[in-house]
Amino acid sequence: MKILAFAGSNSEVSINKKLVTFAASFFSEHEVEIIDLNHYEMPIYKNEREIENGIPQLAFDFAEKIDESDLLLISLAEHNGSYSTAFKNIYDWVSRIKGRKAYGGKPVFLMAAAPGRRGGASVLAAATARFPFDGATILETFSLPFFNENFSEKEGILNEEKRAELQAKSATVLQYFQ
Repeated sequence: MKILAFAGSNSEVSINKKLVTFAASFFSEHEVEIIDLNHYEMPIYKNEREIENGIPQLAFDFAEKIDESDLLLISLAEHNGSYSTAFKNIYDWVSRIKGRKAYGGKPVFLMAAAPGRRGGASVLAAATARFPFDGATILETFSLPFFNENFSEKEGILNEEKRAELQAKSATVLQYFQ
């Protein structure tokens, strides 16, 4: 199985990239590609820009990564209760590709990490409600609150309950493919 993993952030020190990279370790028996949204930076979407210049090649490249995958692991950064601008812009451009839904009918394990107690709950709720309309099948969701207290770059998730939850949800996602 081929898995595409990415954080919905363009931060060089993204906690969501750290989480999705750690989560990918639960899928180590499969081919996992972790990509960085910084490699897909495009002009801010605007209808006039699309009419004048068309859809940027990077949007097609990102869509191709999705299409080549069997499963998407996505950890969304929460900016003011919603998606980061970097993620939303890619989402907007990919959604403009004629004849496709943004997530290409792929199953998704959706995550979020945040430094606060809600652990990205608002962005998870928004994505869980919206992504299915754009061709995603949400298999599981996972939230890691108090990231700085609950995560170590060396050890991953330190909180045993949250670590066990992520492991169990990863196993549930894998069962979908059996």
